[in-house]
Amino acid sequence: LVTSRVLAGTIRRTGDDERDLALAAMLAHSSKDLEEHEYAVRSVAEALEPYCSSMNVPETPFVLHLPNVLHLATDVAGVARDGESSLELAAALHPSAAVGGTPTPVARALISEIEGMDRGRYAAPVGWMDATGDGEWGIALRSGVIDGATVRLFAGCGIVGGSDPQAELAESQAKFVPVRDALTS
Repeated sequence: LVTSRVLAGTIRRTGDDERDLALAAMLAHSSKDLEEHEYAVRSVAEALEPYCSSMNVPETPFVLHLPNVLHLATDVAGVARDGESSLELAAALHPSAAVGGTPTPVARALISEIEGMDRGRYAAPVGWMDATGDGEWGIALRSGVIDGATVRLFAGCGIVGGSDPQAELAESQAKFVPVRDALTS
């Protein structure tokens, strides 16, 4: 069995349960966030399809409640063909539209041109694999690099036609909170 939890579409939690439920409802109906999420889900499904004999791709995401943010989430599942290793699947998935844009070759070239920085290991697959090829992989989305007394943090957000730059900045800043809190406490 192959499963990939797609997270795309995010909003910061407030700490107030009632307000967070209202934000979750807003997120679940946000055309911008649903568009971003659909690109990411399609990217994952298309990457896994050649490696699976059957697949289940839910049409509607659910809202995943984490301590600091709410995410639109979809669990894409499939039955892997015999002989497919988790490493092959991780390689096929990287980079997904959630971190590299779509169409991938065009988006990667544009990001490289505009971003002006080396992403290093940001959004790279991180995981393990046993001798039979079974394993578990994640994406290093919120990550950091320690260099002496300096820590460089990485987080991002999905940009689509309806994106608001200030809202995207706020989303990225919300994603930094757990790591920043851990480093400053």
